[in-house]
Amino acid sequence: MANEKAPNPPNVYQCILKVCADLAQTGIGKDRRNEQQNYKFRGIDDVYNALAPVLAKHGLVILPRIVSREVAERVTQKGGTLFYVTLCAEFDFVSAHDGSQVTVRTYGEAMDSGDKATNKAMSACYKYAALMTFAIPTEGDHDTENATPEPTVEKAPAGFDDWFADVLATADTGLEPLKAAWTASKKGYREYVQKYRAAEWDRAKKRAIAIDQTKPQPV
Repeated sequence: MANEKAPNPPNVYQCILKVCADLAQTGIGKDRRNEQQNYKFRGIDDVYNALAPVLAKHGLVILPRIVSREVAERVTQKGGTLFYVTLCAEFDFVSAHDGSQVTVRTYGEAMDSGDKATNKAMSACYKYAALMTFAIPTEGDHDTENATPEPTVEKAPAGFDDWFADVLATADTGLEPLKAAWTASKKGYREYVQKYRAAEWDRAKKRAIAIDQTKPQPV
């Protein structure tokens, strides 16, 4: 109808929210590895590849601006020169629909023996501005069926902790006293041990056997 009011174009915050929603489904995995320091990370190319189609889809533009740059020269153990660059950068997130924008500031550091330190620091600034603004997970949440509830442990019966501590201490006297303490205990206590504390019980039995092996044998 002619009198219907056109919907307002999405502002920058709505655009950011839509980008967040899309990236939450896919995430960006830490598939690259730093071989020297042995840790995994998400590279700048991974961020670009994931962001580019989503930004275009939702009409969000990211415009960079370098606020400050510091450079220091350091000498390596082998006598070479290493350039250490620290950048402060701002990124204007702009809605292409209505021109609204918000600015994000971040910092980046990088080292290089050639002319790439500034480029690396710029990439770090962009990467972390994007990761933090869009809260990009390392893995996506594609289907709730993939989620496994956190395992729970049944509450121990009343008096269990004191009893179990006493029984475990019995292991220091040998296997037979340990078995006797176990047999004389409540059924509910034994069932709880078998269900939730079996590893501790097995260690107690092994300790009791070791104690018996150190005892003098009858002549």
